Amino acid sequence: MGTTLADIASHAGVSPATVSRVINSKPGVSEELRENVVRAIRELGVSPDRLQRNGKKPVAIISPDLVNPIFPEYVTTLTTLLAQHDLLAFSCSYTLTGVSEEQYIAMLQEQPLTGAIFLAGSYDTLGSPADTYDTLLARNIPLVFLNGAHREMKGAYLGTNNAKAMTMALRHLADLGHQRIGLLLGDRKHHPSVQKHEAAERFFQENHIEHPSGMTIWTTYGFESGQIAAMELIRQGATAIACANDQLALGSIRAASVLGLRIPEDVSIIGFDDSPSMKYMTPSLTTIRQPLPQICRAAVNCLLEPSNNAASVARRNELLFDPELIVRESTGRNRNE
Repeated sequence: MGTTLADIASHAGVSPATVSRVINSKPGVSEELRENVVRAIRELGVSPDRLQRNGKKPVAIISPDLVNPIFPEYVTTLTTLLAQHDLLAFSCSYTLTGVSEEQYIAMLQEQPLTGAIFLAGSYDTLGSPADTYDTLLARNIPLVFLNGAHREMKGAYLGTNNAKAMTMALRHLADLGHQRIGLLLGDRKHHPSVQKHEAAERFFQENHIEHPSGMTIWTTYGFESGQIAAMELIRQGATAIACANDQLALGSIRAASVLGLRIPEDVSIIGFDDSPSMKYMTPSLTTIRQPLPQICRAAVNCLLEPSNNAASVARRNELLFDPELIVRESTGRNRNE
């Protein structure tokens, strides 16, 4: 196949994403690293023009804002895997107050693409417009949707089994003796949170655990919103809180600290994602790990496989991956009952 971006990255001692930035004259690379990449390209005898015009169209990675550390990890992993196929990737990050997902999609209509990978978007939000991706689908651009699609469109659907993840989290807390378990979820229309809520309701019913409606709080994903919501759950007597992501869990730990409570002696907290650095928190966070490497590998394979090419993008079922319980310091036995 010849020299790939991954080969250059290994030779230069940098990531494939850094090689991509240098080749495309993008900012965000120090002069030292830029020189390392240029030297590696020269020593490997690769023409920069060949890298820029290797006959392969780039891949777009579309994500929400990168405040949640799980999304940069997705972008980095996908970029590295695509580089192994000598494919350049560029990421588009949309925000509530900046460029929207719809604006990025409009921009992508004019771009030559091998495909597009969405880390989140309107496809995971109940009641969102059904035609958001029609312009890309009309061009037969292969699309891969990650993390909880709620409706069927042409493309590949990949993600963590959210129902199994929530059940796993609640089983862990129940095994530690917790009965008053608070649920801290994302937006009511966010399909992954809806899936987690439905799984939680089933768990409580099947295990005869009383769970008043006030012990579930729907909020926005974020540290501050997690802190505010967790304070309310703790005031209602929650001895443990299961959170829909790690940011909410960190906010919950902060809430307990503000209220003068100890983790996990007084309140146990469990997150979801296993974002980078969660094991370095104090206390380190017990969480449900998304199998991110496996999901990313499957996403790239779906994008490149013949059955998902520009000529025939087939409807397919969602491919779910099993989560993993990572027990650390933020959960412990219930000492309050």
